[in-house]
This record gives sequence, C-alpha cells and structure tokens, in this order.
Amino acid sequence: MNLPWPERARVGPFRDGAFPSPLHDQRVAAILGVALGVAFATCFATGVVSHLIQHPPGWFTWPARPAGLYRITQGLHVATGIAAVPLLLGKLWTVYPKLYAWPPVRNLSHALERLSLLLLVGGALFMLFTGVANIDQWYPWPFFFPAGHYWGAWVTIGSLIVHVGAKAPVTRRALFGGTRLADLAADGHDGRGAGLTRRGFLGALAAAAGVLTLTTAGQTVAPLRRLTLLSPRRPGIGPQGLPVNKSAGAAGVLDAAWDPAYHLEVAGAVDRPLRLSLGDLRSFPQHEAVLPIACVEGWSASARWRGARLRDVLERAGARSDAEVRVESLQPRGRYRASDVTHVHARDADTLLALELNGEPLHIDHGYPVRLIGPNRPGVLQTKWLSRLTVT
Repeated sequence: MNLPWPERARVGPFRDGAFPSPLHDQRVAAILGVALGVAFATCFATGVVSHLIQHPPGWFTWPARPAGLYRITQGLHVATGIAAVPLLLGKLWTVYPKLYAWPPVRNLSHALERLSLLLLVGGALFMLFTGVANIDQWYPWPFFFPAGHYWGAWVTIGSLIVHVGAKAPVTRRALFGGTRLADLAADGHDGRGAGLTRRGFLGALAAAAGVLTLTTAGQTVAPLRRLTLLSPRRPGIGPQGLPVNKSAGAAGVLDAAWDPAYHLEVAGAVDRPLRLSLGDLRSFPQHEAVLPIACVEGWSASARWRGARLRDVLERAGARSDAEVRVESLQPRGRYRASDVTHVHARDADTLLALELNGEPLHIDHGYPVRLIGPNRPGVLQTKWLSRLTVT
C-alpha cells in the first residue's frame, strides 16, 4: 500500500503508538503543571522580595519587624525551588512525546506556542540549575548570579503565564472533566505491560520532592536539623556555633582587623564626626538581642548578639532622627563590602554594632572587631569587619 509522503515520514518517534506508556497523560501533566505553577509562583514572589531588599528602588522600604520574616521568605524560596526539581523532571518526561506530534506545526499560532515553550523550559532549567548551584556556592558561569537569576525569573514567569493562558481549557478538562485522581490506579497500565501506575508515578515524584525538602529544610527549620543530609551548611556548626560563608582570610582583612590602632569612623551628615576605638564602643550602653543570620542560600541560625545600639552611636554623632547609613567593611574589595541601613532599621532597638556573639568576643570570621547585626536583614547585608559609617 502506497501511503502519501506525510504518512510515510511518520517513522520512529513520529509513528502512531510510539509512546504507549499511560503516564504520558494529559491529566498527569495537568496535575504536575499545577504543582509546578504553585512552586514557581512561590519562588518568584519570595525571590523578588529578596532582590528588592538587596537592591531597593526608591519606593520600597523593608520593615525591621518581624525580626525573622526574611528568614521565612528566603527559606521558603529555597525549599520550594528544591522541591520543584523532581516535579519539573517528571513534567518534562510526561509531555516530551508532544515534541514528536504530527504534523510538527499545524498553523502559525501553534508554531508560536511551541516556540514559547523554549523560553519556559529553558528558563525553568536555568533557574533551578543556577539556584541549586548558588546554594552550594558553585558558580561555573561568567555572569553575576543575582542579576542573572533575577532576570531569568522574569523570563520564566512571563513564559509560564503565557503557557497557563494557552493551556487553561485543556488543563480544566483534564482536571475536572475526566478520570478522578482516585481512579488513576485502576487504569494505570491499560494492559500494556508492567510499570508504574499514574498514581504511583505522581506519588513517587511527591515523595522525591518531600525527601529533598526534608533533607535541606533543616538549614532553617530547627526541628528538622537532624535530617539535613544534603545541606551544605548546618546551623550550629562553625565558629561560636554559627556557620560562616566568608572567612576573614578569604576577605583579606586579617591584618586590618587585628590592628591595635583600629578605629570605627562615623562621618557624613553628622554634627560631631567620631573615631571610635573598641574601648569607646564598649563604653556605650551594651544591648543584647537574639537575632538570626539568614542567608540567601537558604540557611539561617539564631544567636545572641551584644554590642552598642546603632541609634545610640548616631545620636552621639548628632545625626538626624531619619538618617540613613552606609556601612563599610575593612574588606578591600567585593560587591558586598558595604551595605545600606534605612532609617527604619537604623532606629530599631536591636540593630547593633555587635562586639560579642553568644557571650564571647566576636570570632574574627564572624566580624571581629565589630560587625553590623539587625533584625529582618539578609545575611549578606549584615556587614562584617566594620571600618566606617557614612550618614546621609
């Protein structure tokens, strides 16, 4: 029988019945799509919050309270991102036969839809790979991670919105117009050989996401700390019982930090510029606060910090009550050698120029001779080895 050329071209993965598994199913794809949508939306929202805190536009002010809010939002960001890894792989496996749909392109709108999937799939893989690599502080690329990750998130979420809009009718029919989830096990094989049922497949992906979350969430969720098998940093392990991202040696501050002539300068929009020695800082009323270090990689840990209130030092210098402060480190170079403290944080009673950690003088890797610590700030903005406060 002589078939027309389009039919004769249907060979290999293009032929009918090339993908017999019942797991390549619209309902399975729809369920995984909803789960991924929730995970990606959560990641996107919490990631944008983190970006705004670190690179605030003029209209944005991050509150100082509750003190552990950033710890929650960033922990949720990392946890949902990790959980999305098996969900995305499962989703891609479920729908990849559609790459071989025949005809490859039905019309212009279908061509544009397929092209948009390149942005969605590519963006999702980019976001998850770079995010997981950042958790381990591994950067095998030439671009600045926060900028690349941020703009990649916008491309991915934009593509996701377009995809959701295009597939909404199909998803609705798959979820509410067909077989119930409770019935997926009954018709799981359709007589085509042994293998996972659709319910078993979804359960395996849910279990994988759960295990990954449990073995990493202990970085910030105290009751899960014994399960942090896959966490690169574990709360409680490090100098003075607290992890360290960058040591004093790596920052190049050892000589300057140990210098007996060390002084902290307070300058800028003040009536009385100050040069404060460690003895001068200890002469201020010492305040103690329990505050977390919450890092963008998803780990966090609380500790007892003690030192002079930043607002007391600013008042001594004659700064305005609404003053903001640029805090600079002894670190000679690096993107995060300085941070900005808004008037909201500068006036908070628990924003400290810390001299002690957990009842002991600061370990040099935690910022000796003095570091900034304040409520509800990313760890990267809790500047260590302070050299200068510039008031604006």
